Amino acid sequence: MNERLQTYDAKMKKAFEFLEADYASIRAGRANPHVLDKIRVDYYGTPTPIQQVGNITVPEPRIIQIAPWEKSLIKNIEKAIMASDVGITPSNDGISIRLVFPELTEERRKELVKDVKKKGEDGKVAIRNIRRDGNEAFKKLGKGDVSEDEVKQLEDELQKMTDKFIKDIDKLIDEKTKEILKV
Repeated sequence: MNERLQTYDAKMKKAFEFLEADYASIRAGRANPHVLDKIRVDYYGTPTPIQQVGNITVPEPRIIQIAPWEKSLIKNIEKAIMASDVGITPSNDGISIRLVFPELTEERRKELVKDVKKKGEDGKVAIRNIRRDGNEAFKKLGKGDVSEDEVKQLEDELQKMTDKFIKDIDKLIDEKTKEILKV
């Protein structure tokens, strides 16, 4: 691959990976530990990822259990979960914290599907913006020491790359939508 295109390929990959991570945090009825990825717990004055202060397990399909390394952290973990947008009230038995995920209602499923599609569209816009930036950079090259044919070839390659990522995003949207509606 042309080194001029590698920069844009890397940016598109990052945008795609960001969307994948965003989708991983969407609750689709089953307990998924990734819904906790963005939660930070106050650990002796330092915001720390919840995965670094305890053991996270999924003992049943709709339950996440968090066993903190230190019992004194239970209150801090509970506070962090309550303050987050997970939308589930933690239950504490003094040793561990349990998050019980309710069955999704039809209305909530439709909401989640809309959210998935919106995030997918945002991802596509990000990819297209990267393409636009690349095309502008290539046009500037055309005014300098690069031939018009070479600029056209770069633009064509960038378009193919863009089409591939857009197709991958569409596939990701379909998979996540099916996962939400299937549960």
